[in-house]
Amino acid sequence: MPCANDVFLDIPDLLDRLCYRYPFPLVDGVLELDPGVRILAVKNVTVSEEVFQGHFPGTPLMPGVLMVEALVQAASILVLGHDRESTAIRAVLRGVNNARFRRMVLPGDQLQLEVTIRRRRRRLAVAAAVARVEDQIVAEAELLIGLAYDEARIDSSAHVAPSAEVGAGSVVGPNAVIGPDVRIGKGCRIGASAVIDGWTEIGDENQVFPFASIGLIPQDMKFHGERTTLVIGRRNTFREFVTIHRGTEGGGGVTRIGDDNLFMAYAHVAHDCRVGDKTIVSHGATLGGHVSVEDLAIIGAWSAVHQFCRVGRQAFIGGASVVTLDALPFVRTVGNRARVYDLNVIGLQRQGMQPGTISELDRAFRYLLQSKLNTTQALERIEQDEILQCEEVVYLVEFIRSSQRGVNLRRPPKRMEAAVADE
Repeated sequence: MPCANDVFLDIPDLLDRLCYRYPFPLVDGVLELDPGVRILAVKNVTVSEEVFQGHFPGTPLMPGVLMVEALVQAASILVLGHDRESTAIRAVLRGVNNARFRRMVLPGDQLQLEVTIRRRRRRLAVAAAVARVEDQIVAEAELLIGLAYDEARIDSSAHVAPSAEVGAGSVVGPNAVIGPDVRIGKGCRIGASAVIDGWTEIGDENQVFPFASIGLIPQDMKFHGERTTLVIGRRNTFREFVTIHRGTEGGGGVTRIGDDNLFMAYAHVAHDCRVGDKTIVSHGATLGGHVSVEDLAIIGAWSAVHQFCRVGRQAFIGGASVVTLDALPFVRTVGNRARVYDLNVIGLQRQGMQPGTISELDRAFRYLLQSKLNTTQALERIEQDEILQCEEVVYLVEFIRSSQRGVNLRRPPKRMEAAVADE
């Protein structure tokens, strides 16, 4: 059903995801919708409705509980419609606070249902709900709308081993293959023809797109079939043809991925890697074995990170770069045998870093990149500088000092800087 601001809603599907059934659908249309924020819906009150046969015969009134139910259904449409992919999630009324009924609602009235989300957690929304007839408030309440997982949905053509575990609310698409030692959490989506195998643990609300390959054996000649694992956190996205391999015995036996990461199409994560939270690994980028990628880092398209390297927190690796030493945090690292260009100011601002912190990092990198001091001297000057006291600068110094492979502090030639600036 289209609403007034041209957002399409499949209201029958959304109402089917409520924990209520006929004869209780009480929303006839949606007039306005700001997804996840506000909805204005309508309920046409007619004398033919079954409730009026026994509710004050001769003086039919719409019961207050049904006004609340109509508001709950409008709130559920608002909450569920915000995430059209989560078809295995249902809305449940968790509570009603401060309900007030101002006047009677009679057959022939059109009930306008306005619901606004006040705050929301991942599984609970708190909404302000108001029902009106001809601009007069007839009922109002604060609603607590919970989200509950339905049973897992597995396509009939999917190949899921009997011993595999698929959590509630997860959806497994056509021809997907899930091995016997796989554990998939709640609310995940496994796309068509995706393969998940080996001793693999996947947390809640991950999305695996078609043809991705998760948890297969590593491409390491020293691997001989020993039991190793892949552990994946929550809310990650693995796009088409992404490959993630399990660990090796020599590397600790575990490949580990955190939360809220995006792996774009054809990205590869090799054995024994450690990937933090909220990173982006772009199209075709490759992480060699034993690589560590820290929180909020971005790996550009078709880049390669050599085995055993580290990519620091909030680092930016430019497209088609080859990283053979540890990539410093907070800066742009670009090119073959990638070199540091400058502080990634725009990226840090987008990630919410405060201006004062950015200024301190800029001052610290001047010691490292622009002074005539060697690395040891530059680090000592940074530690002695009373202005440079923020946690990010302390982390930067420790990152450099703890590097096993070393860091590249050479700046590129001026002509290469100009070329990157032009891009």
